[in-house]
Amino acid sequence: MRELVNVMKALSDPGRVKVLKMLEAREGCACEMCACEIIGLLGLAQPTVSRHLKVLVDAGLIQGRKVGSWVHYRLAAGPDSASGLDSASRRASPYVRAMLAALPAWLEDDPEIKTLRRAMRRAMRRAALPGADGSPPPRPAGAPDCCGPAAANP
Repeated sequence: MRELVNVMKALSDPGRVKVLKMLEAREGCACEMCACEIIGLLGLAQPTVSRHLKVLVDAGLIQGRKVGSWVHYRLAAGPDSASGLDSASRRASPYVRAMLAALPAWLEDDPEIKTLRRAMRRAMRRAALPGADGSPPPRPAGAPDCCGPAAANP
């Protein structure tokens, strides 16, 4: 019962559900999201987002991977081509698997999720636009250099 309660508690906050929906949107391009990207898109304070990410990791819904001084996140249970389940999916609790399987159908018409997805698309377009000379796009002032090509899964 403890596992179910932990998963349900993790899903009880709108900010954490938004994080899951952002990571779900990135699954299609096989990209992770850096914590700094999540902070920027949610518009919440860094300690608040860090706490949300810890709750989601502890519940088994997401996984983090350290890249230098940053952490990149992805959904914990992603299918592979052969078995339909990766090793994390096989280890995940049945509650995590069920919730993540249902995630794509949740809140697709919600105005906040639509706004978040538009903001993600704008950020991805800005990051992908090269300079006039073909150089990488300039980083906004104060933006960390953790995001971009390195944020993709290896």
